[in-house]
Amino acid sequence: MTHFQHSFIRGMHNLHPTHHGSVVTIGSFDGVHLGHQAVIRQVIDKARELDVPSVAMVFEPQPHEFFSGEQAPARLMRLREKALALFEAGIDRVCCLQFNRSLRSLSAEDFIQKVLIDGLGVKYLVVGDDFRFGCDRSGDYRLLQRMGLEKGFEVSDTHTFEVGGERVSSTRIRGELELASFTKVAELLGKPYSISGHVGYGQQLGRQLGVPTANVQLRRYRSPLSGVFAVTVQLPAGPDGSALNVNGVANVGVRPTVGDIVKPILEVHLLDFDGDLYGQMITVEFKTKLREEQKFESIDVLTKQIHRDIDDAKAYFA
Repeated sequence: MTHFQHSFIRGMHNLHPTHHGSVVTIGSFDGVHLGHQAVIRQVIDKARELDVPSVAMVFEPQPHEFFSGEQAPARLMRLREKALALFEAGIDRVCCLQFNRSLRSLSAEDFIQKVLIDGLGVKYLVVGDDFRFGCDRSGDYRLLQRMGLEKGFEVSDTHTFEVGGERVSSTRIRGELELASFTKVAELLGKPYSISGHVGYGQQLGRQLGVPTANVQLRRYRSPLSGVFAVTVQLPAGPDGSALNVNGVANVGVRPTVGDIVKPILEVHLLDFDGDLYGQMITVEFKTKLREEQKFESIDVLTKQIHRDIDDAKAYFA
């Protein structure tokens, strides 16, 4: 059995003849939850049987984001996190196509020919039987099967994956995150919910208030979470190679008291930690919600509340 190296392929122009011959699945894979992982196992099993690479095709932006813009539902993860989670689940290659006007204008037949056959040389395709595609939405499971017979690839549908008698979906996870049901979310994801990102320069407001924060830009208009949380933060590996986990308190939101930002930001104050994290990649795992984000009448009142939040987080971890 051939071992295929992980690779991230961005854009049709980066698909080469060497990428031909693969077992492919297509989807948004937001969260890479247990339902997605079940599909990925199906794909990997078939890829091993045929001794070809397994490929997950995703779009950026996700099609519903292209059409709905800022009204689209909050993402569970960014593209980088998604690609890493797909590799972790065992996928060999992640193919990310830009969802733009030209891709959107492809007919269903052209999508199959240009993307799946000419681009990936698909041998076997795994998609949900409710999968729709093409500019006229005429692309469906039946068309894929028909063209597969003509062009020499097989099509199989995904198996529904349930937890507690209900299908696992990104929508269901978003609902549980809004309720801050982190135990339930971990059950649906197969691991605790976290957000990763590089620590960037904020306005140093936390430092001025005596509570320095590590700021991670979420680069999206909506976040699946909002409020103040007790968190555990995984810091980059030290010289000995071991990653350090530190408890903290995090705010996800738009800082209404300061009123300086439109897009939500993740700000984390680490308990009992002193060090420079600028530019470093951190992973913030959410443990429990302490309160909603709220607007205070002054920075002074906000500062007092932040200290109460820190005490509440310490009490939670104690």
